[in-house]
Amino acid sequence: CGGYGEFFYVMLSHNNLMIYYKNIFALAQHYKYQIGEIESLIPYERDLYLDMLLDFIETTKQQQS
Repeated sequence: CGGYGEFFYVMLSHNNLMIYYKNIFALAQHYKYQIGEIESLIPYERDLYLDMLLDFIETTKQQQS
């Protein structure tokens, strides 16, 4: 039994360190999130917020064209 560490490792194996920092940078620079707020999110929460933000951006682009 690997516990929570193994669970999050398996669930987040699609993310590498470079992607992690690029996402944090983009959220902080372009959308005014605080880095501490982003880093305090549970890993899957961060993925959910990123997915919702990408959906919002895509919807906004479609409505503008």
